[in-house]
Amino acid sequence: MNIPVNENAPVKSKSRIEINAPIGTVWKVLTDIHNWKKWQKAVTQIIVHGEIREGTKFDWKAGGLSFKSEIHTVKPLLMFGWTGTTIGTSAIHNWTFEEKENNTIVTVEESLRGLFPGLFRAYFQKNLDMGVITSLEELKAASEAV
Repeated sequence: MNIPVNENAPVKSKSRIEINAPIGTVWKVLTDIHNWKKWQKAVTQIIVHGEIREGTKFDWKAGGLSFKSEIHTVKPLLMFGWTGTTIGTSAIHNWTFEEKENNTIVTVEESLRGLFPGLFRAYFQKNLDMGVITSLEELKAASEAV
């Protein structure tokens, strides 16, 4: 991963899921940022400024918040990650993929730092943990429906 999660951040979360779909399918669903609105209920708007590659920026809205993000890692079928900022918070979000027979194991890690995660750690931790699990479940549903 080009930028690992911040192990010293006040808020961190990590989870994994097994998806009953080939790794190529899962990779395509996750990295097709233009279509996140179709399978992530919280995402309401997305604008990608270029091709999906390292250094590409994208602006999006989810859960009522606006984010400015930049892709930092694209290693096809292995790793995908981005950084992002919103009011008083910066995040590092990383996904890894492992093939298991014809299924895919996806692990997601995220760290949050900044004024608000530092002041309201318990609130941000609870929301991040729930968000990570929801993202994995939505990715699973979208990938298995292909």
